[in-house]
Amino acid sequence: MTTPRPDWLPQHTQGPLDDKLGIQITDFDPERLVATMPVAGNEQPFGLLHGGATCALAESIGSWAGMLHAGPGGNVVGIELNVSYLRGATSGLVTAVCTPVRRGRTLATFLIQVSDDAGRPTASARLTVMVRPARRADG
Repeated sequence: MTTPRPDWLPQHTQGPLDDKLGIQITDFDPERLVATMPVAGNEQPFGLLHGGATCALAESIGSWAGMLHAGPGGNVVGIELNVSYLRGATSGLVTAVCTPVRRGRTLATFLIQVSDDAGRPTASARLTVMVRPARRADG
């Protein structure tokens, strides 16, 4: 891990769905978050990585990127997810790399590129989140 999880983010888990799918964030760099997910256990009936699992990976890493942008006490809510599937993955791990497109005061958009163990692109996603900053103590 190049950039560790910030102390102010929840330390105990990434979330129940992330745990079920085996999603692990391996780098918390706000400019380039990285996460992995195993194909095994996340396939559709024909042996390919399920598109829904890919969507969950993209939404998860993009949401964590949004949380880093929102800062301590803030949170984000996904408002749009778009995914294009480029190649099927049948084994190993897929790796998602999330980079910011725009991080504004109320909206943030992230590009998530997913690739297989050989580095071949399997999906490209864009996630937009609504930023909900921390509430002020006086308001």
